[in-house]
Amino acid sequence: MNATSITLIVTCAFGLEAVVKRELEALGITDYATADGRIEFAATFDDIPRLNIFLRASDRVLLKIAKFPAADFDQLFDGTSAVLWEEWIPKDAMITVTGKCVRSTLMSVRACQSIVKRAIVNRLQEKFFGRLPEKRSQLRPLGSDRDRGDTALPETGPEFIVEIAITNNVATLTLDATGQGLHKRGYRMDKGEAPIRETMAAALVLLSFWDKDRILIDPMCGSGTILIEAAMIGRNIAPGLNRSFAAEAWAQIDKKAWDDARKAARAAILPEGNLLIFGSDIDPQRIKDAKANSLRAGVSKDITFEQKDIKDLWIDKQYGVMISNPPYGMHIGSPKELTGVYIALNKMLKNKTGWSLYFLTPDQRFPDYFKRAKPDKVRKLFNATIETNYYQYFGERPPKK
Repeated sequence: MNATSITLIVTCAFGLEAVVKRELEALGITDYATADGRIEFAATFDDIPRLNIFLRASDRVLLKIAKFPAADFDQLFDGTSAVLWEEWIPKDAMITVTGKCVRSTLMSVRACQSIVKRAIVNRLQEKFFGRLPEKRSQLRPLGSDRDRGDTALPETGPEFIVEIAITNNVATLTLDATGQGLHKRGYRMDKGEAPIRETMAAALVLLSFWDKDRILIDPMCGSGTILIEAAMIGRNIAPGLNRSFAAEAWAQIDKKAWDDARKAARAAILPEGNLLIFGSDIDPQRIKDAKANSLRAGVSKDITFEQKDIKDLWIDKQYGVMISNPPYGMHIGSPKELTGVYIALNKMLKNKTGWSLYFLTPDQRFPDYFKRAKPDKVRKLFNATIETNYYQYFGERPPKK
């Protein structure tokens, strides 16, 4: 076990910080600091496999390397050069630099990426190949974060992704422990219109009153992402169980830590076939995709999918939960078609006071056209780059069994 103390940053979509904090607490992490979309805390290297495998609503797990003032390029270069990169990055690593700048003197992300890449390469050349370090003024621009050019580094090994984030003239350097975003579960192969990310879908379920003993319906399920994520939650299937991560190439993390985390995840899975989850969609291709996705996710026996127009759907149960991501007016359907969808929803759910309803949409008109009482709660969320509202209508609680 590697008990070395490190600092990790878990990122998430704006508005989901509370959801991710609850997930962290369930994993035993209770002392953290929160900023917009970033949750920072002390950890160990052995926490990295657990977090990557078990977190549902987070985007990435980052290892914090350094933090320093960066009001100009000289400060950025010198601060980056001072980092002991040779202790983190092997000499054959393929180095990629990503970046973002907010409210800072340095606002050219591309230029900052180039400076950071050059500073890292400069130090590694000195430590691994004995070349004298150059001044920033002597360095030619790399041109691209992936341009390896004349660096004297082979960059033939695994990819190491460095993020430079500059906010209010303070730079934070991190190593990406995740690789492809955590929303890449591996089960979704279709590319239907207006998709919802897997991490967001999981968050919608976690923000609802649904639990594994209640009925769940999505009458506009598309490729089934919300319901698949719910089934994975209901059966306690870790979302990252069947994929790989960037940090698996790190020398600081023993392979046993990854094996142990995956073994624990497999042991925690509940039996299939005990959930009451139903999805429908007017498009037969979407239903075909949803069934294929649920099969790849290992929850095909936990969800019933059928092709049906929402206008033909009828609910005969008094209690349940509905979570849906109605088609975006800006991508799918005319205003008239969308109005018809909202009217059909209202008709279907009329007098169903025992149903808790949750709808994610960027359509500001939704509450007016849905013609229900005022939502009990509205949460602003970002699905990728799309600003949306999560309208929540709380129904009566079902009788206790």
